[in-house]
Amino acid sequence: MSGRRARDGRRMEMTVREANLTPASSADREPEMIESGGTARLHLTLATTDYDHVRDLVNGVVRPEGITLTAFVLPVEEVFYRFIKNREWDISEMSFGKFIGFASQGNSPFVGIPVFPSRVFRHSAFYVRADRRIGTPKDIEGKRVGIPEWVQTAGIYARGFLAETAGVDLRKIHWVQAGMNEAGREEKVEFKLPAGIQYEQRRDTSISAMLLSGEVDAAISARVPDAFEKGSGKIVRLYPEYRSEEARYHAATGVFPIMHVIAMRRAVFDRYPWVAMNLFKAFDEAKQRSLERVRDLTASRIPLPWSAAISSEWGKNFGDDPFPYGLEGNRKTLEAFCRFAHAQGVTAKQLAPDDLFPKEVRASVRV
Repeated sequence: MSGRRARDGRRMEMTVREANLTPASSADREPEMIESGGTARLHLTLATTDYDHVRDLVNGVVRPEGITLTAFVLPVEEVFYRFIKNREWDISEMSFGKFIGFASQGNSPFVGIPVFPSRVFRHSAFYVRADRRIGTPKDIEGKRVGIPEWVQTAGIYARGFLAETAGVDLRKIHWVQAGMNEAGREEKVEFKLPAGIQYEQRRDTSISAMLLSGEVDAAISARVPDAFEKGSGKIVRLYPEYRSEEARYHAATGVFPIMHVIAMRRAVFDRYPWVAMNLFKAFDEAKQRSLERVRDLTASRIPLPWSAAISSEWGKNFGDDPFPYGLEGNRKTLEAFCRFAHAQGVTAKQLAPDDLFPKEVRASVRV
């Protein structure tokens, strides 16, 4: 992502209260029925960022039953902001952390579909100063740790790993919230910190600057800090071989972190509940077509060496579908995220995976 695009994304900030005050003319507009070739279809709008596993749906190669889609492919920060703030389209990719925060408050304006376009393990998200003798997660206790947002999805998973797997007491860490590479970043949603959590906000500087100056000892971030790339070795990863650590974590827990979810405007779902499952099936078909391309040995469908061979390796640990949608194939991950979010004060109440999605998409017919 370009520097300008990243800066624009970080300026797009909002709170839950602002989202719930969205004008009714935008949030509650009715979708239109259109006629094509003598058949009536529901016209809906969709926004996601650019993914190969969504491409065939966006391009119209895969068509959801009874629906005509107008799709927008935009930077992910813009997608999130414009959907949460203004509900500018009917279906959208959404931060999983923001989504679960809304869901826990009741009467959320968003209805989730268990389609997860972005999943990333987060052992790579731990950065530490090389001179602070931080070699294990427990060494982070007693230290100052920078975070871009408490409710960043990547951070929720990372802190969940620290607390549940590594045995780290989150209350023994001084958390410092600031922009990763620029000053002025703020939290985007309201939350209630658990008792004993030490939390400080800094508007005057960035986490990268504090890492280099020594004001913080470590950082947790999905985005690579400038300090790591330009710090001449002063900043290192806690897990230099993070891929092997992530593989061990998955084998031990069954958790494959979900970063983003597909959501739709509640006004659409309430009037046309059948849309949820029809969209789910279309997203899944587009993903299966993408996996077939990756596994094709005949030609290089993505510009990476040995991509087909690597995809066959995935099957050893992840099964036939390495990127599952739906509840049952993701229940361990969803249960873990519900626990993490509530323990960290992101959700107002403890949720279960079935609380996140309507009954229309929690099960499918079997023949």
